[in-house]
Formats: sequence, structure tokens, C-alpha cells
Amino acid sequence: MSIRHGLLALLDQGPRYGYQLRAEFEARTGSTWPLNVGQVYTTLGRLERDGMVEPAGEDEEGHQFYAVTERGRAELRNWFDTPVPRTNPPRDELAIKLAMAVTVPGVDVPAVVQAQRRHSIKALQDYTRLKGRALAGERPPGTSPAEDASSELAWLLVLEQLIFQTEAEIRWLDHCESRLVQHAETQQAAAARAAARAGDEQPTRPRLRPGGRRSTRA
Repeated sequence: MSIRHGLLALLDQGPRYGYQLRAEFEARTGSTWPLNVGQVYTTLGRLERDGMVEPAGEDEEGHQFYAVTERGRAELRNWFDTPVPRTNPPRDELAIKLAMAVTVPGVDVPAVVQAQRRHSIKALQDYTRLKGRALAGERPPGTSPAEDASSELAWLLVLEQLIFQTEAEIRWLDHCESRLVQHAETQQAAAARAAARAGDEQPTRPRLRPGGRRSTRA
């Protein structure tokens, strides 16, 4: 999630101060990715350092406003024009968890998968309900009647992205479960083959004939 570019997009519409930026960012995304004001001011400080925003005065209450610079606008346009790269995909905690779980002895990996599936299905149901409310004309959390329809559209797009992402996650979890079963069967078959080979390689003890003489027959 690019907080940096999200703030630049908001400042491109006019100067704002930190709390305004936080509120508007959350309104555009339906509070899906809540920000704390510390994140906002830290990001503003970095943007100012990089010459992309500049102080734009204070109001009567002492709020420090920031405005986007031409360099910041160029950065914003480049962000909009450039596809989000997939060459370095973001680290996904669930994928990392399962990758670690299958290598750590004693972890019940199927139970991990099942617990995550239950959680993801509930999240999908919640997102679907929110989408229904959005389609019914309900405003995103934190917005006022004065907000234009573009904020409602932004909220709907974010919700649909979350729905598609969660649906894909559930399908992937189903695939993981099938893969675990296949792996277990492969391991069992390999163990059976190894046991059979070990049995074939056992030396045959010679039998004694009556009178103590050894038999040469197997």
C-alpha cells in the first residue's frame, strides 16, 4: 500500500493538514486501511525532504498545511502511468506461514489451512455484505453527505478488490489442502518402497540339516 502516493493524490486537490489527510484517505478506502496520524506526518516529512510537498501556512487553530510541488505532481503522474510491478511481489504472511509450517516438525499443517479457510470465508462474507450496502447507496465510513459519488465508487472498487483477493485466497487454500494430501500419499508410498527394499536385502540364514550340517538351499 503506497501511503506516499495516496497522500500526494489528496494534496493534488489542494493543501491539507495531517488530520484531514488521514480522514480523507480512510474515507476514499472505506477505512479498509486505517492510518494513524503519526504515519501521515512521518510520510509528509519524507515527502518534504524529497521536495515533493512544501509547507503552505497554518490556520487559526495552528494546523500546518502542506501543498504538493511540481516535483510531487510529476511523481504522482508517473505512479498513475506505471503498472504496479509484479517482479518483486509483496511478502504475504499466509504464504510465509504455510511455507514454514510444512518444514517444522510437529505442526498440524491441515489444521492451519482449515483455520485460515474459516477466517477467510467469514471475511469474504463481511466484504460481500459491505458491497451490498455500497450498491444500495450507503456512504463509506467516515464520509459526509457532501462527499461526491467518486468516494462511493472508490469504496466499491476497494471492496471488490478485497472480495476477489479473498476468493482467490480460499481457492489457493483448497489447492494447498489437496497438495498436502498428495504429498502425504507420496511420502507413504516412498516409505513402503523403502521398507520393501530393506526386506529384500535381509541376509538369508542357512538352515541346518539333520546332524548339524548346513543346507545350501535358501
